[in-house]
Amino acid sequence: MIESGEPVQDISINEGTPIDKIFESLSKSGGFESRNLADGLSVLTEMINDKECINFLSFVGAVISTGLRGVVKDMIEKKWFDVVITTCGALDHDIARHFSNYNEGSFTMDDAKLADENFHRLGNVLVPMDSYGPLIEKKMQLFLEEEYANGVREMSTEDVCKMIGKHLGDDSFLYSAYKNNVKVIVPGIMDGAVGSQIWLFVQKHSDFKLNIIKDADTLSGIIFKAKKSGAFMIGGGISKHHTLWWNQYRDGLDFAVYVTTAQEFDGSLSGALVREAISWGKVTKNAKQTTIHAEATTVLPFLYSALLTKLK
Repeated sequence: MIESGEPVQDISINEGTPIDKIFESLSKSGGFESRNLADGLSVLTEMINDKECINFLSFVGAVISTGLRGVVKDMIEKKWFDVVITTCGALDHDIARHFSNYNEGSFTMDDAKLADENFHRLGNVLVPMDSYGPLIEKKMQLFLEEEYANGVREMSTEDVCKMIGKHLGDDSFLYSAYKNNVKVIVPGIMDGAVGSQIWLFVQKHSDFKLNIIKDADTLSGIIFKAKKSGAFMIGGGISKHHTLWWNQYRDGLDFAVYVTTAQEFDGSLSGALVREAISWGKVTKNAKQTTIHAEATTVLPFLYSALLTKLK
């Protein structure tokens, strides 16, 4: 006999209904993806409130090119997470947007004309050429020369992120991490402008080394001591996988929320649901977990607002 749940309830919203109450309505609506969104709020609330839980935040670099950068920065500022795992693009965009500006665009713009006018297009965000490559080159070489002059001859990606963060300001997620002692690790740091600038720096300073094994030592020191662990994973790729990979060494995450637009039918890591990671030992069998199928810049501001109310 099939065990059915509670009756589906209509969503009722009045003027002034608090956002956390709207999320409660979603959890009882029986309505498709809204249930996963409501479950995500519940899991994140319990995860962040659990003082024994080491919390990971992973995200793809593209979100830092958008206004979602402000939400990411604020979550780090509130110390909801202990470790950030992201991509090199996130570092690139954080530097570029601190020292310059990106512009609004559209998905339908003429890319040949944009190239002629020295604009890069990232979805519907326009990145002026002068705000990206030349600017990041100038800043990174200055930052690295300063460290080198102070006797530094080797850095992990965590060290690189701290170095960048201390040179930025209140609008930067790297600055928030630096100020609040939140570790930022970039396993694919060579895949972006910051990584390329480190490589160029080494051409002139052959005794300088990038030590990614030190990042592994940092993560192992955290994972093997963790009584519990949880992760909020925004987008897929290497940042999601690195988070899951390291948590397998403590038999998996106890809490996991994943936001993605990717589909699982092609067998990709980005499309894989959180529950697939259970079979790999990257998420525990009894974990509180959900996958939210949604575009992050659309849902995360609302999820963050509800978390602010729930975590008071």
